[in-house]
Amino acid sequence: MSGRETFLASVREILARIEADGLAKQERPFSGPQGAHIRVGGASVLNLCSNNYLGLANHPRIVRAAQLALEHWGFGLSSVRFICGTQELHRELEEGLSAFLGTEDTILYSSCFDANGGAFETLLSAEDAIVSDELNHASIIDGIRLCRARRVRYRNCDLADLEAKLREADLASVRHKLIVTDGVFSMDGTLAPLRGICDLAERFGALVMVDDSHAVGFLGQNGRGSHEEAGVLNRVDLLSGTLGKALGGASGGYLSGRREIIALLRQRSRPYLFSNSLAPMITAAALEALRMVSELPELRQRLRQNTAAFRGALAAAGVAVKPGAHPIVPILVGEGALAKRFAGRMLERGFFVTGFFYPVVPEGAARIRTQVSAAHSPEDLARAAAAIAAISKELAIG
Repeated sequence: MSGRETFLASVREILARIEADGLAKQERPFSGPQGAHIRVGGASVLNLCSNNYLGLANHPRIVRAAQLALEHWGFGLSSVRFICGTQELHRELEEGLSAFLGTEDTILYSSCFDANGGAFETLLSAEDAIVSDELNHASIIDGIRLCRARRVRYRNCDLADLEAKLREADLASVRHKLIVTDGVFSMDGTLAPLRGICDLAERFGALVMVDDSHAVGFLGQNGRGSHEEAGVLNRVDLLSGTLGKALGGASGGYLSGRREIIALLRQRSRPYLFSNSLAPMITAAALEALRMVSELPELRQRLRQNTAAFRGALAAAGVAVKPGAHPIVPILVGEGALAKRFAGRMLERGFFVTGFFYPVVPEGAARIRTQVSAAHSPEDLARAAAAIAAISKELAIG
């Protein structure tokens, strides 16, 4: 066989093994816009697996803002930012995000994955150390791999282990230390102990970076995110986040923080320098989402109420979930094939969920990650909790 045929045969073997193990991921297209209810295979189903936390993905104000931007600013820029791709709209969004987050400056990326991928190698070198939570998002892990800095992992949300790792970094005589953590861990809905992390950073002379993708827009009194929720607004040096979840649900990401850090990223961050500018309609829609977060606190209140009601209904039905108050509510299943079966039975009953299994989560830690939205009604969530309880019993889970 030729080299190509040998390679393709190897790929087919891997795919067959994934299929045989019952772990093949399937995409289920739905008809129409994102929302609390979507159409899958011609049927209307309740959507429980979207990051559309505030229900803004198809809100008329967001759609109208995108339409107006398309008419005024055009479809795309056909360029990167520093060549011919910066519109006034981009700077307006960066300034708006800085004001909202309470930071000095912000830089936009085509995604938060790119933002995390472009941060570490720009800011740190072989003389430095990155101290990272073991459950950080894949984009942080991949971004760290691109960097020559010393890499140290600490146990998830374990401040004692973080302190030990910072001491080790000092003994290694590193130049700069950066602690990086998710603000909310997306598989569990667990909040990082940011106050304790910032305390340790100050003791050991370290910087702090937080990926706040699953918090910005709705956590904290004003929806600024996990750093506001933890009361450390001015103590975090760098925030990464997305426009693709609570803030409109489209695409795009950012890094926001100290002015000097953002200035260096504009000069050296490769995903920023070598990627097309964010589309004008997405930029304008994200600006409108920021306005709505500030003008409509009832969206955050409704999300909190819905989350508490859903968690309470699951507990009352005997479904074990991790304690917390975040709208990510995982139903732990164990095996990947069982998670797929669970999702299939939910769809048969009119509920759209997705099974998460290896390599998204560790082997044996498969789950159904349900997510609550402000767009859900109390009746929606009560029906969903009852269905989850019934299927858990059918499949002998818990």
